[in-house]
Amino acid sequence: MSTQCKSRRGTALGHHKNVKSDRLLERLDSVERRLGKPKGVLADAGYFSADNVQRREAGEITPYLCDHRERHHLPLEERLQSPPPCPVDADAVTAMAHRLRTHEGKQLYAKRKSTVETVFGIIKEVLGFRRFHLRGLMTAQGEWNLVCMAWNLKRMHALAG
Repeated sequence: MSTQCKSRRGTALGHHKNVKSDRLLERLDSVERRLGKPKGVLADAGYFSADNVQRREAGEITPYLCDHRERHHLPLEERLQSPPPCPVDADAVTAMAHRLRTHEGKQLYAKRKSTVETVFGIIKEVLGFRRFHLRGLMTAQGEWNLVCMAWNLKRMHALAG
């Protein structure tokens, strides 16, 4: 399905298709050339498609592609609950979804959530640092060091309680 958006600058056509899912194969090829064949691939919901899951399993790479957006702040009972057993005749997508809902799958998927992007988001939104005010490499490095010190002090204060 395509969409058409009109604005003062013209018309843009687009497709309701996930562009990230198309790029998974080329990214895996790049990893394989540089590091060798991976045992598994862990990616967010943007890379999910039934075709990607089936291709990864056919290529003997275990896929861990989230098939939906996860809710935040799940109740404790839901977080600790074990999924029902996977059906014996499950297709590749169902088997992968079950694998992600197991305790081991949840632990593995949680690793991809620990990125530095959240730090930059907090520095930008909470600390209000959106641009450098000083010019020149040395002064900008000094300014960045102050921002990092502020972030570290904020974290130490939060962790100390």
